[in-house]
Amino acid sequence: EAPPGARPSIIWTLRAVAAAVLLAFQVTIYARSEIAARFPATRPALAGLCRALDCKLHLPRRPDLMSIESSDLQVDAQHDNVIVLNATIRNQAQFPQEFPSLELTLTDEQDRPVVRRVLAPSDYLSAARVRLQQGIAAGGEATARVYFDTSRVHARGYRVYLCYP
Repeated sequence: EAPPGARPSIIWTLRAVAAAVLLAFQVTIYARSEIAARFPATRPALAGLCRALDCKLHLPRRPDLMSIESSDLQVDAQHDNVIVLNATIRNQAQFPQEFPSLELTLTDEQDRPVVRRVLAPSDYLSAARVRLQQGIAAGGEATARVYFDTSRVHARGYRVYLCYP
């Protein structure tokens, strides 16, 4: 016959193991994109898990590892009241990342905002050139080119930032 305190300790051990397994499962679901980026071999298993749980496996979003290498805003010579934003975005990470949005702010003479617009990746990338689902490759670059009608806006400068809304 088992000693009087043995059965509760086995039950508590099983509960603790079950709780640890559930916690590990929750952390895996929460950090699925980071895990897939750091350990690419896990991506198929995580994608299957997401299909079963009706969740999405996105590419990582690490704005601290993204930069705007160059940008300029110029008047379009072929059209009146049209300006063109050109920007080069670089992924400095060792893994692919989701394309960021671009926040463009046109400013007046005192550098005060006149108009602000957030451009989604689909606004600045040609679907024929880039597949959005693949993201920006590790160490890769993407070029943004967007035309704006400025007939109602009198701006003298601009600012452009990367963001993940």
